[in-house]
Amino acid sequence: MATYEKQVTELSSLLAGQLADLEESAEYYDACYRLETIGLAAPPEMRVLSHVVGWPRMYLDSLEERLDVEGFRLAGQSQQIQEMWEWWQANNMDEESCLAHLDAFIYGRSYVTVAAPGDGDPPGVPLIRVESPRNFYAEVDPRTRKVKRAIRVYSQVTPPHTAEIVNPQDARATLYLPNETVFLVSDNGAWRVEGRVPHNLGVVPVVPIYNRQRAGDREGRSEILPEIRAITDAASRTLMNMQAATEMMATPQRYIFGVPPEALGTTDAEIREAYMGRLLTFEDAEGKAGQFTAAELRNFVEVLQELAKHVASYTGLPPQYLSFSSDNPASAEAIRSSESRLVKKCERKARMFGGAWEEVMRLCLRVLGREVPPEMARLETVWRDPATPTFAAKADAVTKLYNNGMGIIPKEFARIEMGFTDEQRREMREWDRDDETLTIDSLLRQSPNMRPSGDQEIEAT
Repeated sequence: MATYEKQVTELSSLLAGQLADLEESAEYYDACYRLETIGLAAPPEMRVLSHVVGWPRMYLDSLEERLDVEGFRLAGQSQQIQEMWEWWQANNMDEESCLAHLDAFIYGRSYVTVAAPGDGDPPGVPLIRVESPRNFYAEVDPRTRKVKRAIRVYSQVTPPHTAEIVNPQDARATLYLPNETVFLVSDNGAWRVEGRVPHNLGVVPVVPIYNRQRAGDREGRSEILPEIRAITDAASRTLMNMQAATEMMATPQRYIFGVPPEALGTTDAEIREAYMGRLLTFEDAEGKAGQFTAAELRNFVEVLQELAKHVASYTGLPPQYLSFSSDNPASAEAIRSSESRLVKKCERKARMFGGAWEEVMRLCLRVLGREVPPEMARLETVWRDPATPTFAAKADAVTKLYNNGMGIIPKEFARIEMGFTDEQRREMREWDRDDETLTIDSLLRQSPNMRPSGDQEIEAT
């Protein structure tokens, strides 16, 4: 078994080797990536007009906005597991899970760590933390597909958003192993163990969230695919060229013959007045002036629209998201139809990410010292519907399926389909029982013949 210091060195080297690709993906998402070839068709003075397009961010945000965890339940049961949902809320996972999903889309993976509560933490509530792959790396066993060891490298000096390996003089590391968690600090460039926390779980308390896994590539891939990057680069070039054409040729260029240069003015203000064409007068009768036709910018607009259509075909984004019109009428049904591919993709992402969150919940039981019952293998993550139907349309569909108790679904399932929470459905069931009691009492008061006889009353008593 390698020493702690050697393991940290190995894992941090693997992390450092991936930072360049991670940083490039982040730049595409943040719309700050600059092509090295931009500006070749324009003079150096015009390179300040270089532009970037935010299509990758629009695409990833559209996916992330539709992924919301609403609870956990066992397969075959309609009720959620309230305790797990309380752990989720206590760790602010409504907000933190969004960060995990977004990082998985940008970088291809993100990580979740689970730990037992400390002295100052609420008792009985495990600690769930989301980690970025820019400073976290987990080594996975290719046979078992379980995490063998993991590392988190950080510094109290270097800003956390920096994608570079921190200064070895300021570095700290957390090494996650199957039976313990080790804390190390850099001492003159060499790692030194600062503390150890045995947990004896038998597994590493780290759960990776992978995006776009393949059978031969389990590390995950960024959702900003090469074709999306190429289209984004092409749109950036087109926008820069359009700005250059606007700056140089959008205003009609003038030509003047037979007029000495002094007639155009000698001061900057006079030359500017001549350039703007506010007033051009010459004494020389032989002088002639004319102008060229201004540049037509429609070709740039058409190219951008064509590139936007390619982005829509690659990503499944509806046309209205990319600000170009389609042949479909702008009706609510047409909008839902245009979002069908995006909704299906979100459902696939929810299925992929749901397995990771279920493993996180099972780890929470283990770090609290509790046995994981066999039925927890059937744990399911409950996701909000990624589609965007109107409430009235959904209510109409559910009402027809329920059909006042005569349809194909029961009342409880109809309420689940409408999106009511466990607490709301519990209150509704209580109200239903109250309504049934009131209805029986009213019927008895209205029909004296239906009242029980004295013997029946005594027997009932």
